[in-house]
Amino acid sequence: MPASHTLILGPLSLIALVLFYLAAGDIAENLSPQGCRMSWMSPSYVLQSKFNTSWTPLARRYSLWLYREVGWDPNQIQGTPVLFIPGNAGSSHQVRSIASSATRQFYTSPYVLAPEFASRTLKPLDFFAVEFNEDLSAFHGPTLDSQITYTSHAISYILSLYPLNTQIIVMGHSMGGIVATSLLPSSNISTIITMSTPHTLPPARFDSRIEKIYTKAQRTLASDPTPIISLCGGATDMMIPSESCILPTDTPAADDFPFRRTVFTSALEGAWTGVGHREMVWCHQVRWRVARAALELGGAGTSPTGKADILDTWLRDGHVLPPIAADSDGLTLDDPAAYKIMPEANHLVLLRHRGSRTFLLPLPRAERLVETPLKAVVFVGMGSLLGLGPRTDIPLRVSVFLCTASSGAEEVTPQCSPLKPSLLKLIPNPIPGTVFPAPNEGTDESEGAVAFEADVPVEDDDAGLKRWLGVRADDGDGLGWVVGGLSKREEVVAAPSSLSLLFRKVDVLFSDKAALRSHFVFPNIISNALIVYRYTPIRPAEDPWCSDPLLAPMISHTSHPAETHYFPANAPTDRILLHSHAPAPYVASNPPAPRGPLNFVIYSSGTLGCDMLGFSIGIDWSATLGRWASRFPATLVSWAIGVVAVTLFTAWGAEDRNIPMPSVKDSLSYYGQHTFRKLLLASFVVAFIALPVDYYIGTRGGPLFAPLAPLLLLVASGLVYVSWWVLMCLMWPIGALGSLFGRSRVRESPSVRRSTIVSMGLIFALIFLFVPWQVAYLGCWLIHLITCASSAQQIYQLGSTPTPSVTAIPLIRIAGVDGDVQEEKPEEVPNHEAQRGAVQQHRLDNHNHNMHLLLLMTWLLPLVAPVLAVWVRTLLTAGLTTPFDGDHDFLNVAPFLVLVDFASWNTNVLFERQRFERALSARWLLAVLAGTAFFVGPRRAYSVFDAAKIAVGLIVMIRVGRRYWGGAGWSVDSNDR
Repeated sequence: MPASHTLILGPLSLIALVLFYLAAGDIAENLSPQGCRMSWMSPSYVLQSKFNTSWTPLARRYSLWLYREVGWDPNQIQGTPVLFIPGNAGSSHQVRSIASSATRQFYTSPYVLAPEFASRTLKPLDFFAVEFNEDLSAFHGPTLDSQITYTSHAISYILSLYPLNTQIIVMGHSMGGIVATSLLPSSNISTIITMSTPHTLPPARFDSRIEKIYTKAQRTLASDPTPIISLCGGATDMMIPSESCILPTDTPAADDFPFRRTVFTSALEGAWTGVGHREMVWCHQVRWRVARAALELGGAGTSPTGKADILDTWLRDGHVLPPIAADSDGLTLDDPAAYKIMPEANHLVLLRHRGSRTFLLPLPRAERLVETPLKAVVFVGMGSLLGLGPRTDIPLRVSVFLCTASSGAEEVTPQCSPLKPSLLKLIPNPIPGTVFPAPNEGTDESEGAVAFEADVPVEDDDAGLKRWLGVRADDGDGLGWVVGGLSKREEVVAAPSSLSLLFRKVDVLFSDKAALRSHFVFPNIISNALIVYRYTPIRPAEDPWCSDPLLAPMISHTSHPAETHYFPANAPTDRILLHSHAPAPYVASNPPAPRGPLNFVIYSSGTLGCDMLGFSIGIDWSATLGRWASRFPATLVSWAIGVVAVTLFTAWGAEDRNIPMPSVKDSLSYYGQHTFRKLLLASFVVAFIALPVDYYIGTRGGPLFAPLAPLLLLVASGLVYVSWWVLMCLMWPIGALGSLFGRSRVRESPSVRRSTIVSMGLIFALIFLFVPWQVAYLGCWLIHLITCASSAQQIYQLGSTPTPSVTAIPLIRIAGVDGDVQEEKPEEVPNHEAQRGAVQQHRLDNHNHNMHLLLLMTWLLPLVAPVLAVWVRTLLTAGLTTPFDGDHDFLNVAPFLVLVDFASWNTNVLFERQRFERALSARWLLAVLAGTAFFVGPRRAYSVFDAAKIAVGLIVMIRVGRRYWGGAGWSVDSNDR
């Protein structure tokens, strides 16, 4: 890459960031649109003043409140305790939406029980909420630990107000869910409901102590019997990647133990919408179900199985079959008036049905079923099917049977047995041509339809039996409708692959336009969180008028056992985005999420081809870029540190060959012309290797995502260039001010040594007792910024640096190639011009060293900045009384303190190469830092700072060593030229 082209990297990276930002904003509105109805309440909060320091010292920092709905709840406790735990920067007031819904469901009016609770022994709910003063718990392990400790004591206090053996229901939003699961094991906790909680991947990966909390919680989740359900908002949640919301031990089967369930709101029956991170606690379609589940849990007793059944009933997404409530185990149709055989009908369509009757659809012979396996499909609107339906008073009840009769009998007397469903759930049924879900309104479960699927069994025809699919409709009131029939199990589309879709779309035409269910499987197109596909309907030139369908074509895209999305196939927009949240980069699942093929089902009431001929599938690049943008910010920071480490490694290589230390500008120019191309190729090749999900870019290898690595490297490299330009602009005014107001003095070595020891001791004591070491690091960076700015101003004033003379200079310490210090006895009168040139060369070399170090320290700042923000926030809310446990280890910042202080007054050789470095130069420590940044840092960013701390510490010990503490370096007046 020519030198002039290296300037392109910076602007190119900025353009890429703008495109990523715009794409990320686009997916929040279009990938999984939000349709939430606003919730209303009349809140009040009662401070639990008796929960004071006698319970926990943290009562000085946090507080506990009891929610009361004004005019509906008394100010004292009355029922089942529930504890709400807010998340990062969250408030106890977020409890109000769910708590208000629970009260207004339990009472129809103030203190008047709702009829459905009047005859039961259920109690109302007492909602408590902890107030963490909007602490930033996502960034700081000790803060999260403090919240866990406080919440544990809060539960003990709450239960002391209730009869013995009372259990509490715990709800956690965002990081509050991590606090909740970290309380386990506990016999005091009945059930845990988490909302938008990142269970498997911390949202900010800068603190190893948070990683330890996660590891401990996940070990507990694997065996603790407490039922846990996780509600996830999907792609609408832009604060966390929703793949991290999936419970690490999610169990898709209803009888698995312990109960772990993940439910995406896009599949939550009656909600069917994406939900934002903060909206999760007030979205009406979600909050009333959470509140109802909590009310029912209050009467579930202590059985984990009973609690699991309640959660699966009120917070279900259809992946688990509900308890079947069929009218009878079997059915004998000996009265011809009780049934109707439909020999010529492919589908059953019942409109305005009244009364009770069974309808029989003939099944194909066994040999046809072997060639083309079929599914029985039944839809019911404004009614219930096997006990499942909208939770309103609807009389129509439908059951599905497999009926048989002897083929030789003159009179047919079918014997029917219930047909076990493979799928039974409520699906949305929006009005054709409208936006789904409706903005600011959403949909309601009363607008849904019940979908039933069952595999048609293959039986030997030698038995001489006739077989039918029996659909029984009881108590029809003339309002509900029923559609039933047979459909192929799946239709495999084998031609396209994900690679073939990179630059083109593939058209698929419908083979059966009257199908009730069309299942399309693309075995060569992978489903992954990093790629979004666009479904575009293919319409005829002139759209025929479509009679009002009972169930307009609806796409059901299931990408994961816990994740389903619904899209009207004939929506007003031609941009239907099919996406997934698993597998995903840096997220390890248990069991591992398979690279499943793209597949989806289109349901309709036999009007699939009413206004569509088929569809096309292609990659939606805008949405795909948006997915990348939300999943690799930490990778960019880590890789930028790797780029800086590689640049510094190369620059030190030149100095090790006795070549003057290059400037940062020259180092970056060399990187752009030589190193960058090599790293691009290497990054692309390594991306093909199936590394564990925790390393590199987290894609487990493969050709489809390999180009991601060079793209990330390009953006990270460009950001390094931009950061250097920003630093140069920042140093110019600082250096100018320093030259106007600064004063310098000559310092003797002994005084330097004494003042250094005293100042370092004071700084270490201050870190150990009061301030976090991250604050000291920020101070180091500021001091070094001023040092570099002053040095740059001096270099500018000196003008061009002359080439050092080969004449030996007395009293000037010259580092030899082997690191030993040489002094040559002069054979002639000292050459003062040569002496001045040598001094200037030392200053220039030291200045270049310092500038490289400043660039590295600048990119390490994002790794410590979150804790700085937490510290400032804590100072504002709790003052200095709050200890920052674990952040007072001054050894974390000691290497930078020593190096920055040494660089501020040393004018001799900054880094002396030692004799033993002939075999292995200390600069290889920078290569280790770069490797850590590229391979480990994207998943565990805190490891990069640890590697930098160790590398700088060893370099200080090797190349600075006794010269710092012993005062071996010497100083001259900074005004000397």
